[in-house]
Amino acid sequence: MNHNQGLLERSKLTFGSDDSATRTRLRELILYIADRSQDDPKFGATKLNKILYFSDFVSFREYGQPITGAMYMRLENGPAPIHLVPVRNEMLESGEIAMEPRQYYTYQQTVLKPLREPNLDLFTARDIALVDAIIQELRELDAKELTDLSHNRAWQIANNKEPIPYEAILLSDASLTADDVAWAHGLAEQCGLNAT
Repeated sequence: MNHNQGLLERSKLTFGSDDSATRTRLRELILYIADRSQDDPKFGATKLNKILYFSDFVSFREYGQPITGAMYMRLENGPAPIHLVPVRNEMLESGEIAMEPRQYYTYQQTVLKPLREPNLDLFTARDIALVDAIIQELRELDAKELTDLSHNRAWQIANNKEPIPYEAILLSDASLTADDVAWAHGLAEQCGLNAT
């Protein structure tokens, strides 16, 4: 594939956006997740990132569109919204949230505390049901376990600090089985390809 073909293929992917509507939806979803997670002793900045990531990417996989539409990038500890820090800082300055340190065993967490109710009018009932299911699914996991879970194929295809296309959630994390390899060899043989 030449360079121009690579650019064309990349242009067909969905990376999210950074417009005011996306930032507003991200802000409101942050408030909602923080509110729903106040009783979770493992809730901190890492868990917030992962709930946002899985909410948007699972929604894209299941329904063809993310919930917030935010752009996500690959970081060492897993995917995170590219504009999370600026949005969070705006929320701190406007008094919508507070950041509080909390000790979790030997770890220091930064817990986001909502100071107002989220505007749920921006989301469908399906969006909220999906976010609630993800919060519940991840409730027992700590930051290390969530980091490991988020190092899936979608995270692996991007380089550090590069955006992750939403379509990456469609890639399988499963290893090829002997049956998969045999099927591929059989198909290659049927098509007259040399499968060496």
